[in-house]
Amino acid sequence: MSPSHKISLIGGSGFIGTQLAADLWHAGYYVSIVDIQPTSRYPDFFRHGDVRDTDELKAACKGSDVIINLAAAHRDDVRPISLYHDVNVTGAENVCRVAEELDIRTIVFTSSAAVYGLQGGEPDEMAPHLPINPYGETKSKAEDAYKAWQEKDPGNRTLVIIRPTVVFGIGNRGNVHTLIDQITRGNFIMIGDGHNKKSMAYVENVSAFIVHCLNFGPGTHVFNYVDKPDLTMNELVGTIRKLTGKSARAGLRLPKTLGNIAGTGFDMIARITGRTLPISRVRIEKFCATTIFSARKIGLTAFKPPKDLQAALEATIKAEFLSPQDQPEKSDRPHAA
Repeated sequence: MSPSHKISLIGGSGFIGTQLAADLWHAGYYVSIVDIQPTSRYPDFFRHGDVRDTDELKAACKGSDVIINLAAAHRDDVRPISLYHDVNVTGAENVCRVAEELDIRTIVFTSSAAVYGLQGGEPDEMAPHLPINPYGETKSKAEDAYKAWQEKDPGNRTLVIIRPTVVFGIGNRGNVHTLIDQITRGNFIMIGDGHNKKSMAYVENVSAFIVHCLNFGPGTHVFNYVDKPDLTMNELVGTIRKLTGKSARAGLRLPKTLGNIAGTGFDMIARITGRTLPISRVRIEKFCATTIFSARKIGLTAFKPPKDLQAALEATIKAEFLSPQDQPEKSDRPHAA
């Protein structure tokens, strides 16, 4: 695909979108950031667009050759619960409708490894979808909507579906950031034996892979995104501790059984008080589970991630925990859409 193509980046004001917008401009693409929240970094390139509103979305995407959809309802505590379906499924159907009406023939959709659930092993892209929560379930249904769109004109339409595992990096406030923060503050307690493995993905690498995928031709292309190797919790915690100047030993440990009892107690407190607490039985179970995914298919595309996992963790820790928060702006000058 020629870099002169125009891209509507839906959800571009978010964590991944901010990184991706800069990478797309650096590669020479014209980019419009379509979101319900303004972007503080690139306000001149913002167009208000809600995936739940077809007319608004169509107006925002007019003139584009490519749609990249990062928008999602993804938090554990989304309320009302119907919002998962409204944003993830109906949103996908609306994106497809707009693409068809505007004759946009390339869509890139960031799905999630959550579609696999906790089936064990190392699921590849052909593994069944066994989601365990509304987020994974609605991401799976969204994929179906996009596949149906591509199948209407398979010789001319390009669909890329990317299923990242948990994504971390500078500016993110997800699970990996919380783990680093707890270790840095000395509040971390290892639950379980720490032998369970976790797949992770660094935001700069995910963004670079999305840019890489714009070179693909017509067809449906589905990829897990994971930065290998997978680390055990012991290895991950040890690495973080060393990068923050601490001993590599995990420190205080709590057997999983006691962790589950504590999580149940916090669930009871949350129900009584109506508050959302950082600890729950479900989060304890997720922490102790092995959640790894195959990334072999990415290797077939000749993609090389900009940073390995060690360097990614080091960059994140240095920026978020060992240095001032303000990061230098990229020198790339954006192209107006």
